[in-house]
Amino acid sequence: MSSYVGVVVSDPWLHSQFTQVELRTLKSKVNQSTIYNLQSTIYFNSNKTLLERFTVGELPPLVAPLMRMRSNLYWTSLMPILLIKKSISRLSSGVQARGVEKSGGSKASSSSSFLKTSTTTVHHAINESEKASYVSHVNSYLRDDPFLKSYLPIHPATNAFFDLVKDGVLFKLINLAVPGTIDERAINTKKILNPWERNENLTLGLNSAKAIGCTVVNIGTQDIAEGRPYLVLGLISQIIKIQMLADLNFKKTPSLFQLVDDTQDAEELMGLAPEKVTNFSSDVKDGEAYAYLLNALAPEHSSHVALETKDPTERAKKVLEQAEKMDCKRYLSPKDIVDGSANLNLAFVAQIFQHSSKSTSFSEMMTDDVETSREERCFRLWINSLGTATYVNNVFEDLRNGWVLLEVLDKVSPGSVNWKHANKPPIKMPFKKVENCNEVIKIGEELHFSLVNVAGNDIVQGNKKLLLAFLWQLMRYTMLQLLKNLRSHSQGKEITDADILYWANRKVKRVGRTSQAESFRDKNLSSGIFFLELLTAVEPRVVNWSLVTSGETEEDKKLNATYIISVARKLGCSIFLLPEDIIEVNQKMMLILAASIMYWSLQQQLDTDSNVSEDATDEGDANTVTGEISNLSLDEASESSLVQDQELLTKADEDKDEVDGDGDGENNNDA
Repeated sequence: MSSYVGVVVSDPWLHSQFTQVELRTLKSKVNQSTIYNLQSTIYFNSNKTLLERFTVGELPPLVAPLMRMRSNLYWTSLMPILLIKKSISRLSSGVQARGVEKSGGSKASSSSSFLKTSTTTVHHAINESEKASYVSHVNSYLRDDPFLKSYLPIHPATNAFFDLVKDGVLFKLINLAVPGTIDERAINTKKILNPWERNENLTLGLNSAKAIGCTVVNIGTQDIAEGRPYLVLGLISQIIKIQMLADLNFKKTPSLFQLVDDTQDAEELMGLAPEKVTNFSSDVKDGEAYAYLLNALAPEHSSHVALETKDPTERAKKVLEQAEKMDCKRYLSPKDIVDGSANLNLAFVAQIFQHSSKSTSFSEMMTDDVETSREERCFRLWINSLGTATYVNNVFEDLRNGWVLLEVLDKVSPGSVNWKHANKPPIKMPFKKVENCNEVIKIGEELHFSLVNVAGNDIVQGNKKLLLAFLWQLMRYTMLQLLKNLRSHSQGKEITDADILYWANRKVKRVGRTSQAESFRDKNLSSGIFFLELLTAVEPRVVNWSLVTSGETEEDKKLNATYIISVARKLGCSIFLLPEDIIEVNQKMMLILAASIMYWSLQQQLDTDSNVSEDATDEGDANTVTGEISNLSLDEASESSLVQDQELLTKADEDKDEVDGDGDGENNNDA
């Protein structure tokens, strides 16, 4: 694997304004196009010298020419933002913006001068109070960790926290939030790591953070390696939030029912996300809400003193004193309450509910549908990883108005949605929701999804089986399109399930391994050996075979399955399955896992020019995928896949009228 080199901009201010992902895109655009005319439009006057200064009031005429430049939409969207940021920051610091004389030469030198122009350095402000709270959280929860105890406690006034994030804290926090997410055997733990090993660790961390629900769009491994404070704190805050809210639901925290009206529907309440209780900023600043909450949940530790106190800061102190009697960790100070720090207040509320001991009979009404819950989790995390505008907390509730599904469809198939026909939330009229969902079904049919006897109203009514069947087809379509778009390997032809299976088997066989999969239903896949051999085939050094078990017992299978997931994420695969999916040979998840490994492998070959022989070898694989694969009777394989999708939808359709489409937890792995 080639080492990763981040894009470095000599100008600190410019460097601080973009993530590594954005910088790489910017560099690509600079290399591909000229900005000579752009610079001329913005900075030149008739004497061909740069404008010496500009103010906020002068921005409109400077930016206006950009908006007319339709030949380069990227620069059109980037430069106005850059100019405004630069102008405001300079004016606020009392520094006049001064230009730099245009240097002669080629277009490339013009591009270079743009990136290297000296300017006032502006840093992203970070909330020191939040930083101190996150440091306290790490010190408290990880103080006994064998790997980190020699580094803890961290002093919040230093930057040691950011160094530890890239050296291990990130992994530990993720496993605290969702235990078992990262198999620590997959982490490179040498005292001194080379660039490849460090990058692998950070890739594992970012993909694992994504897999538990963090939004990591536009955050790259180099950003974490550099310890960029505002990005690191943003990621850490998401992980801690997930940890604190993990048990904040009506099943594990039935005391929540004490805060709602008895007439409200229990099923609807159970679908609410923890953070749906808002606002954690202005609404709690005076401390009264906390005082009432503590009186309701723990009257034995509460009194009316807090409510009778007039001064908000004093009331906040009383509230924290009462919370400490419930063994709540102090995540915030009285000042944080008064200032309305949203993240810290959210963590504090989560602590209060977690330490509330009361129970109600409502918890007995709740039953777990393990299979459905697992699929819901997978699709929810996948949707959120796409970077859609709307964050999904519960698939069965948040997708019923059709809007999120339209956002997802527009992401995976750009231009497929006619937004003029879409109704934007909040949607009060039921028929508007049906219109959105009908549009979803229409687009699905255009993408050749199997949707016989499925109508938009089924989604609105919350038919779980039909919705899961639709989401599976959507996820599968997305993965197959990614593979298809690697044109040097597919020549633009459609990729099928059989192609992926053939590629995986051939890849394993060509490195001298013996495992072969008859299908993605093959029960032998439960041992995990095939996928470990496939991972070894695409990257020989990524699997430590001394850690691999025979996969014969249930415990051995679980060890292998957790290791497979972490190793795949360490390579760079974005996957959302659980060890149970491998152990039980969930056909759908087996396909996605193999496709993700295939996509990563082929993508690496496209990005690397150094090994000609390897390229030639894999080109042979590609030709086989598109040529010799005809020996596998692809029409039959594709037809089989469609039949399986239809079988699931038919079964779901038959169950439509059962308990209002809630589903019965039946295993649908054959879909």
